[in-house]
Amino acid sequence: MPELHTLPAHQLLALYRGGSLSPVEVTNAVLARIEQLNPAINAFCLVDADRALDNARQSEQRWQAHRHGGAAVGALEGVPASIKDLILTRDWPTLRGSRTINPAQAWEIDAPVTARLREAGAVLLGKTTTPEFGCKAETNSPMHGITRNPWNLSCTTGEAELWSCTRVSAIALRYGCASRAAHHERDRLRLDAKRHEAA
Repeated sequence: MPELHTLPAHQLLALYRGGSLSPVEVTNAVLARIEQLNPAINAFCLVDADRALDNARQSEQRWQAHRHGGAAVGALEGVPASIKDLILTRDWPTLRGSRTINPAQAWEIDAPVTARLREAGAVLLGKTTTPEFGCKAETNSPMHGITRNPWNLSCTTGEAELWSCTRVSAIALRYGCASRAAHHERDRLRLDAKRHEAA
């Protein structure tokens, strides 16, 4: 089997369904990949490993109930995902790459895309970096510094492709929600959901 962090979502879902792979195993593998590469790349500005593993364990229980009794599972049940730090996420600060936002406030609201990911059973790992307020074409912010291009660490990444180049070429995270790229991500989520429903 390929390394766990390289498996696409539809394969993860098939392996979860068959009981040969666990969301906890996959979440641990992706967290280890982030820990290995993020110091050099600076793709994540927040990683909540404890919460992600807790959610992965809950997802594993839902898959067990599904296999043993046909209980419902989400369209992205147990698939690791990230949220760009422009998108509101309950319990996590959304600082938008800026020092002007006070992190010490109540963060009680999910943006619609975050809420839909939770409802689908995705395991949210953390938040990815952004230029300040998403306002320029390179990922370099006063709050989090420069995000490096995984092919050439002397370069930064363009703002719109930050999340995709990092997760595909380096972290290999299967899903991440961004801003200008959100419509492409929405289509990928729908495609994998259809594959899951058809299986």
